[in-house]
Amino acid sequence: MKSTLLAAALSLIAASASAQLSAPLKSDVTTRVNGMYPWLDTVYKDLHAHPEIAFQEVRTAGKLAGEMRKLGFEVTEKVGKTGIVAVLKNGAGPTVLVRTEMDGLPMEEKTGLPYASRAKAVSNGAESFVTHSCGHDIHMAGWLGTARTLVEMKSKWKGTLVFIAQPAEEIVSGAKAMLDDGLFKRFPKPDYAFALHSWPLAHGTVGFNDGPVSSNSDSIEIVFKGRGGHGSAPDKSLDPITIAARFVVDVQTVVSREKDPKEFGVVTIGAINGGTVGNIIPDNVQVRGTIRSYSPAVRAKLLEGVRRVANASAAMAGAPAPDVQLISGGAAIVNSEALVKKTEAVFKDAFGAGNAQRMPAMTASEDFSLFVNEGIPSMFFFTGVYDPKAVQEAERPGGKPIAFNHSPFYAPVPEPSIKTAAQAMSLAVLNVLGR
Repeated sequence: MKSTLLAAALSLIAASASAQLSAPLKSDVTTRVNGMYPWLDTVYKDLHAHPEIAFQEVRTAGKLAGEMRKLGFEVTEKVGKTGIVAVLKNGAGPTVLVRTEMDGLPMEEKTGLPYASRAKAVSNGAESFVTHSCGHDIHMAGWLGTARTLVEMKSKWKGTLVFIAQPAEEIVSGAKAMLDDGLFKRFPKPDYAFALHSWPLAHGTVGFNDGPVSSNSDSIEIVFKGRGGHGSAPDKSLDPITIAARFVVDVQTVVSREKDPKEFGVVTIGAINGGTVGNIIPDNVQVRGTIRSYSPAVRAKLLEGVRRVANASAAMAGAPAPDVQLISGGAAIVNSEALVKKTEAVFKDAFGAGNAQRMPAMTASEDFSLFVNEGIPSMFFFTGVYDPKAVQEAERPGGKPIAFNHSPFYAPVPEPSIKTAAQAMSLAVLNVLGR
């Protein structure tokens, strides 16, 4: 009992100390970020207007590399194809990684902003518009703001900064590409790692949690095989469309009847491709989808269930076994409990308890988890980007909704969203660096 009380007391003391440490730094960080904002705004709008898709981020990487060199970082380009690594050493102390993503999405922007993207690129063999509808441009601006703030405050910390600009987050491939290219062999392996993500919260707010904060992601690629024929004589054929239809319905029982209802898990079928006209039964049908989960146990259950239901659906029709590919994507990001507690005290002191709160994990996926899974205590957190009044209106019954990430109408308010991102990340990093 005494040891439990002592541990609790020490935890409270540590949290209080963290908050006290941030107090004298808070005004300094805020002043510096406010002073550099015109530069950040210009960079942000340029990045927003010129997005590039996964592994094509040549212009973006060049711009970020140039800015980091001006700040005094030692910059290496083309790590993991188009990624960059910027290192700044400032005496003996912890090594801290700060990651941003660079890629946009192959979709058309419809925000009507004066700096809206009209960029195009070839994606999957076809030309497409490209836009930063996930907020990576906000992240990059905040990343640069953090780097400049820490450079200007070099006299107040000791350690090594490893700032990485990662390609291809949207296709959950960039982190692996950088690791495969020797990220933690060619450059210092960090003691801590941080990343943030813009979210449709009120600007000026920060959200976080320990444990899982994103989902595992797996892709479904199934080809159901049949025997083509005339639509008027289905008995002379073997209809793969009905097999696929049965699978789409029955696979949901894996979620509703086999998974623990208290655990998160989703199976979504997003595409069914088969046939050409209404009076021909095709030879095969392709079904594509996604599986999302938090825990490894639920992930394994869903994967096994999807495969079993696919085979059973074909067997019930007397059809050949389908080709089932369940392709592993990103793993869930699991935040360090100790690092989150340490940073939480700083965020609440800097932004106020009402603006720095714990929030549920997102159901989307992120490959920052690959860095975390290298054994690095890490924290992935969220910053708001919308006018608080718009957020309040959206939360009312029948209120006007606000655009979510990946919407063609996703339009973060640059100021103060970028300022909050830069301030929060700067304080988080300062709180773990040596002094």
